Amino acid sequence: MSAEATNPVSAAEATGPDAPSRRRARARIDLRRLGRAALLGPTARDRLPDAIGHVAEAHRAHHPEADLAVLRRAYVLAEFSHRGQYRKSGEPYITHPLAVTLILAELGAETTTLTASLLHDTVEDTDVTLDQVREQFGDEVAYLVDGVTKLEKVDYGAAAEPETFRKMLVATGNDVRVMSIKLADRLHNMRTLGVMRPEKQVRIAKVTRDVLIPLAERLGVQALKTELEDLVFAILHPEEYENTRALIAENTGAGDALAAIADAVSAVLREADIPAEVLIRPRHFVSVHRVRLKRGDLRGGDFGRLLVLVNEDADCYGVLGELHTCFTPVISEFKDFIAAPKFNLYQSLHTAVAAPDGAVAEVLIRTHQMHKVAEAGVVALGNPYTPPATADAGAEAAEDGERADPTRPGWLSRLLDWQEATPDPDTFWTSLRADLAEDQEITVFRADGGTLGLPAGASCVDAAYAQHGEAAHGCLGARVNGRLATLSTVLVDGDTVQLLLAQDATSGPSPQWLDHARTQAARIAITTWLRAHPEAAKAPDADPRPPSSVTADRRSGTRILAELPGSATAAVRPAGCCTPVPPDEITGFLVRGGSVTVHRTGCASVDAMRRLGREPVVVHWGDTAECRVTLVAESFGRPHLLADLTEAIAGAGVAVVAATVEPPSEQRVRHTYTLQLPDAAGLPALMRAMRDVPGVYDVSRARHPASPQD
Repeated sequence: MSAEATNPVSAAEATGPDAPSRRRARARIDLRRLGRAALLGPTARDRLPDAIGHVAEAHRAHHPEADLAVLRRAYVLAEFSHRGQYRKSGEPYITHPLAVTLILAELGAETTTLTASLLHDTVEDTDVTLDQVREQFGDEVAYLVDGVTKLEKVDYGAAAEPETFRKMLVATGNDVRVMSIKLADRLHNMRTLGVMRPEKQVRIAKVTRDVLIPLAERLGVQALKTELEDLVFAILHPEEYENTRALIAENTGAGDALAAIADAVSAVLREADIPAEVLIRPRHFVSVHRVRLKRGDLRGGDFGRLLVLVNEDADCYGVLGELHTCFTPVISEFKDFIAAPKFNLYQSLHTAVAAPDGAVAEVLIRTHQMHKVAEAGVVALGNPYTPPATADAGAEAAEDGERADPTRPGWLSRLLDWQEATPDPDTFWTSLRADLAEDQEITVFRADGGTLGLPAGASCVDAAYAQHGEAAHGCLGARVNGRLATLSTVLVDGDTVQLLLAQDATSGPSPQWLDHARTQAARIAITTWLRAHPEAAKAPDADPRPPSSVTADRRSGTRILAELPGSATAAVRPAGCCTPVPPDEITGFLVRGGSVTVHRTGCASVDAMRRLGREPVVVHWGDTAECRVTLVAESFGRPHLLADLTEAIAGAGVAVVAATVEPPSEQRVRHTYTLQLPDAAGLPALMRAMRDVPGVYDVSRARHPASPQD
């Protein structure tokens, strides 16, 4: 973000002493020297400028066959267009796009992303036009530059934040490389935030903490996320930051305990003939701070973790078996993110083992490719528009429903759906921040064998909307681990969930579902439906209807008109097997006695009548709203259930004509009610009110066996 460019500060200090050894072997670039080279360094016609040599070196480390000519052309254009521009610290402005591009190159970004990164400020801050970028570098580069430029044009002030990040997500939704460039841009600006006014530093740090760091987490770019976390930590919590830095400095020998365990692990794996690389991975400042809050006094092994890198997926489990055999495992620390990857592509085995002397070490086990993705996330995917190199790769991408298109992660698609469903920027901003704040995840298994990633504390309501989208409006209940459960049931990691959907298309969510919805996807879907159906949002007793008199005359309900040949007349009555009510689609048949029986179109009796050769009679609803219907409520047995159901029905202003209760079976009870409604439009609200009675897991219209002799 060019408007916030400032002096460099000590990035190594802000990110912890482990940062260079963990992410790269090269020392941090001297931006002042790089800037001077950009302006004054000689450039031969047949090689890249000296100033971009570091970028070329980092890029070739990941992409040995990359064509560097396009990078040279992009650098020349960027340097020329920014010539004469300086950052607030006095550095030539070209140092900023170079630093951003170097960050991405070290993460393994492909050439198109690096080209756009070099040019990302040219359209905004210079006379270069987007058409010129497109003409020289193609549509892809132009699209990426335009996406980043749109994000830069809106101020990050408090009033502008909602619309800013709405635009950011729209741009990101079409190509996540836009967000990759934005994150690298923010990282370099955070590294050089030192000369800003303190209040502006705090404002920028809060936006980074609330939105950009969680987005980096969801894009899987851990290398950027961890450094941003430390930089924000130093600005927003300077006292805790200094205490943590002092703690790390006082425990410089803490790595000895991990080194001893690492040597023992290496020896075990060599003996087992498993090729592996065992590394010590120091924790960054925020991680050390969190561990200290969780455990109090820290031991030597708490300042880092062991990272075991192998070649094949199967070797990961081989390493796990050897570790759990030769050391004492801490079972509560085991997590398998290879069998069930996290939503941001992360895959790894997590465990902890205790050495004979009692020292405990956390261990991460992954392949080299998993490690690359864990550090760089979507950046490691390369160009999402490049066709797969092999047929197998293409098949693998097609089978992965969550990320069939790497430019549209599943969670990002959901965010884009929300922003379309919530035109108010402030509402979207609140929803976005709430969703991004969820930093703990559970995995539940669907009945069809798939999985759902949900935030910790999610309920069956959340699972319903995550799996079925808007169809979840008709969800009645669920089976959790094979047992019937209410929609308010809170799920835990590893649960198996089978969601039960109503067959009635008029079903909709209850306002009380909002009390159980943890995910923003569920809350926005429920709120949108309730806003479109305001009558459903009213409490049953908010506008009670006067009770109707009880009558056993079937013809006293809704008027149904039949179109008979000539001027013939006949009594018309709704069939007891399906109890049709407005606005159901209906069909009539003449039966013995000359009367017309009216069925719902989907009733089994309609097919039975047709098989007997009965000709249907055209029927339609009259203008009377009153109707009679039979409902079946299925519930778990408990005291006072019948009284509570009857009270819910009476509270809706509905008269009970008849009621039967079947004997309990396996703690489940079936109630059948014949009800007289003053208005057929109140049926969906009545069914919701009955479903909201504790213990009730399904309410449906009665369906009796077909009877052609009706």
